Amino acid sequence: MSGSTAVLVLEDGRVFRGRSYGAVGETFGEAVFSTGMTGYQETLTDPSYHRQVVVMTAPHVGNTGVNDEDPESSRIWVAGYVVRDPARRPSNWRSRRSLDEELVGQGVVGISGVDTRALTRHLRERGAMRVGIFSGEKVADDAALLARVKEAPQMKGANLSAEVATKEAYVVPAIGTKKFTVAAVDLGIKGMTPHRMAERGIEVHVLPATASVEDVYAVNPDGVFFSNGPGDPATADGPVAVMQAVLERRTPLFGICFGNQILGRALGFGTYKLKYGHRGINQPVQDRTTGKVEVTAHNHGFAVDAPLDRVSETPFGRAEVSHVCLNDQVVEGLQLLDRPAFSVQYHPEAAAGPHDAAYLFDRFVSLMEAERA
Repeated sequence: MSGSTAVLVLEDGRVFRGRSYGAVGETFGEAVFSTGMTGYQETLTDPSYHRQVVVMTAPHVGNTGVNDEDPESSRIWVAGYVVRDPARRPSNWRSRRSLDEELVGQGVVGISGVDTRALTRHLRERGAMRVGIFSGEKVADDAALLARVKEAPQMKGANLSAEVATKEAYVVPAIGTKKFTVAAVDLGIKGMTPHRMAERGIEVHVLPATASVEDVYAVNPDGVFFSNGPGDPATADGPVAVMQAVLERRTPLFGICFGNQILGRALGFGTYKLKYGHRGINQPVQDRTTGKVEVTAHNHGFAVDAPLDRVSETPFGRAEVSHVCLNDQVVEGLQLLDRPAFSVQYHPEAAAGPHDAAYLFDRFVSLMEAERA
């Protein structure tokens, strides 16, 4: 296991010292924390974490090693990784290598031995901010490292979806009898998402983030899906325009996470950056259409600015907030009342995580069935 001296420097000047974990070197990104007790492999490979340094609030990480079945994409996307007490050796029948070995193999710079509780409290109080992790023989003095952290790009204003999305369209076939065809715009899609649709008899055509309206309708879709992804939704003018064209045609539409923010923008709502975001697999959300409370998986630093207390008039008919986070009243879902379109801010495919929200894929199927009828 790696063990050279490492230092973590936040852009407000606070410094944490520890030992290198994963690759030795340096990295920069936005410091965020994830509250999941498990599912670190899915977190690491979620494209939504592009350019973010993830702090794990669970103190012991790496217990089950790394396998070849659970990644959500083809690589690790986090910019850096911060853990308190890494497992000395993995113990799981599916494990193929240790988490440390995987981080080294993919060149991901991390730090261990850090008081992650103190770091998390700091980020809650001060907000997510830029950070650098530095390890190796020639770590400069703290003032010089801080200056380099402040030169790193901020997440606000970052247009990142095209950097993580597929460059070529591909198809995930339906499992069993094919019932529907869906065009999925990849803004940073997780592998479990088209799988959840395939389980319901949907053939999923995954398209690049730069897909045009013509590309979407070239597959003759019964429904259109917009995925999760990284970056600031205020920069996503292209996907917003495509979604508005889909709404105009009244094609059944479903969005997740970044897709929810794009629906918000398409309807005329604004978006804003949360102080420290929601990340983890234990976030309580209420479905306001049923009153049911779900435990859900989240990974978002931006949110939609839509009114909770009334139905809004939009260019595409009436819209309302369908889901809300019970911790802080952040908008967690939208639905149109006059067209077949809805979205949620969280991750109903939930790998790893709770499955309370899997019904949303059934709701998408119901919209397509109603449209066909």
